[in-house]
Amino acid sequence: MPAFNLATCARPNILALEPYRCARDDYKDDGTNILLDANENAFGPSLTPAATAAASASSSVGIDWLGLHRYPDPHQRELKELLCRLRNTHAHTPKTLTPDHLFVGVGSDEAIDALLRCFCVPGRDRILTCPPTYGMYAVSAQVNDVALVRVPLGPAPAFALDVAAVGEALSAPGSETIKLAYFCSPGNPTGALLAKADIEAVLAHPTWNGVVVVDEAYVDFAPDEEGAASLAELVTEYPNLVVMQTLSKAFGMAGIRLGAAFAAPDVARVLNNLKAPYNISSPTSALAAAAVGPDGLAVMRAHRAAIVAQRDRLLRELPAVPGVGRLRGGTESNFLLYEMLNAAGEPDNDVAHKVYCVLAENRGVVVRFRGREHGCLGCLRITVGTEEEVTRFLSSLKEVLEKVRGQ
Repeated sequence: MPAFNLATCARPNILALEPYRCARDDYKDDGTNILLDANENAFGPSLTPAATAAASASSSVGIDWLGLHRYPDPHQRELKELLCRLRNTHAHTPKTLTPDHLFVGVGSDEAIDALLRCFCVPGRDRILTCPPTYGMYAVSAQVNDVALVRVPLGPAPAFALDVAAVGEALSAPGSETIKLAYFCSPGNPTGALLAKADIEAVLAHPTWNGVVVVDEAYVDFAPDEEGAASLAELVTEYPNLVVMQTLSKAFGMAGIRLGAAFAAPDVARVLNNLKAPYNISSPTSALAAAAVGPDGLAVMRAHRAAIVAQRDRLLRELPAVPGVGRLRGGTESNFLLYEMLNAAGEPDNDVAHKVYCVLAENRGVVVRFRGREHGCLGCLRITVGTEEEVTRFLSSLKEVLEKVRGQ
């Protein structure tokens, strides 16, 4: 069993926090009540009848536009039930996720920040990250005055978790101030899925009293035999595991900013106590529920198949473009990480950055320069687009690389 103890790991002031409560925590609106408890505007939203009719006509997901003058459900249990249904595959455990295992927030970024505020004392505690990885872990840590311990991933293209090095960091003198370990799987910008066994090895560390956070933003693009790609349901087995997910990627809902964190009920309760009372808007909740319902899942899977087809196309055609080097990451996401080569055939940051700039400024094609990250020398991260977008990208890249390498 892990050494995790919530009572000594979380900040005492957070554990003692009394969450904000409203009258509707006690008396849920059944549609017949006169609501005079929350200082809302009883006359309705500031929308003209024409605007309301237009919004309603454009929506097929049951958004009550006339109800926008009321605060949204602070608990979102119906949405949480749908998210649990999505991840209750029993590929990893016979135990079942329930809404009590969930925190929902404004994208995964709210969960990243909430975890820091729950567990890390500013100016004292630290988090562990494994570069190259998602940049918001470091940004949120700096905002909260929390230091970083960096343990790089193994070499490209596998970018595997260095379990031995992580274990050493969590056993070193002073490691009691490391409260969180953020692992991105599939990684960003690596696109590589971390091994379940490696994550479980960290979870089972015999002395470290901290929380393993697995960010699965891209998990729905990974091979998913019998639902095994996501580790979300493992939070029912490990009290020190949090698995974050988002609807921004495979579900194509980046604009609604909906993220979820699966955790043991005691940890989820602390996160929910900390959040603002109405952090998920009614339109966001309705759209998210539609996206993870049966019809929405069918659309997501069709779109995912189209993305995978274009990803396979890029894997076939990019190596034939003069100046494109090795694939430096995995293929378990909706992007690929490729080297850009100089005239000598070497990965080159100057070439990659020039290609990045010229593509955007002269061809209207925006990718991401990642060459300054650990293990990503000369690399561009390329998101998989539609067939037309991929065609335009490949044509533009060939022309731009020829020009840049000829200079």
